[in-house]
Amino acid sequence: MPEPLIRLEDLAVRFADPHRPGGAVRAVDGVSLAIAPGEILGLVGESGSGKTTLGKTLLRLHEPAAGRILLHGRDIAHLGEAALRPHRRAMQMVFQDPLSSFNPRRTVGEAIATPLLLHRLCSRAEAPARVAQMLDRVGLPAGFAQRYPHQLSGGQLQRAAIGRALALSPALIVADEAVSKLDVSVRAQILNLLRAVQAQDGLAMLFITHDLHVARFLCHRIGVMHLGKLLEIGPTERIFTAPAHDYTRALIGTLHGIGARKHDRSPA
Repeated sequence: MPEPLIRLEDLAVRFADPHRPGGAVRAVDGVSLAIAPGEILGLVGESGSGKTTLGKTLLRLHEPAAGRILLHGRDIAHLGEAALRPHRRAMQMVFQDPLSSFNPRRTVGEAIATPLLLHRLCSRAEAPARVAQMLDRVGLPAGFAQRYPHQLSGGQLQRAAIGRALALSPALIVADEAVSKLDVSVRAQILNLLRAVQAQDGLAMLFITHDLHVARFLCHRIGVMHLGKLLEIGPTERIFTAPAHDYTRALIGTLHGIGARKHDRSPA
């Protein structure tokens, strides 16, 4: 495996327990993993397993209680905002609900242009052309830049969200249940788009999903989480054909006819 782009070492995240004054919930409990450049790592598990919390903590949207987050070998786990700012461009996120991730009062073009301008990657005069380029990359007409989020379908808006993430030429994208709210036919299109842009740019990706079929279609390796812990991690086909942990075996056992479809790589 190439030198990791990002490595988590014994990462822990705790939140206040609403049921126990002074108590804490271990949302992520001692997780260690690495993601190589150009790799798609899937993170699967039931709702509440800590997948999304881990992804957001990796991006420093949550503060870790312990452990290290090494980006290009530098620990960013506890950097202040000013020191962290130069690293934020390298890591972008695509959220589960595309509509809620856009400001309803700003056009799609403004949403894509904003990070470009904040990071001084282009001038205001150059921004429309850069926005049009990003929309074209994700299969949307340039005219969509003038539309507001509510004027796009869910699939169109998720394409725009992917274009916004790609605009900063990140090294890593965290995709959190990025297709779970889409119809099956649209879901396949977005998965194919993610796979295409990831291959073209050599991106690393952390793909968080509860859908094992989707993870099998898209990911090179899969990690299985349960109650904040990473139970096992390995190549996708090994996880499906020879799972090492009882929980993983139970999770895969919920798929109907998984043995018959062992070599089926369809996202639907």
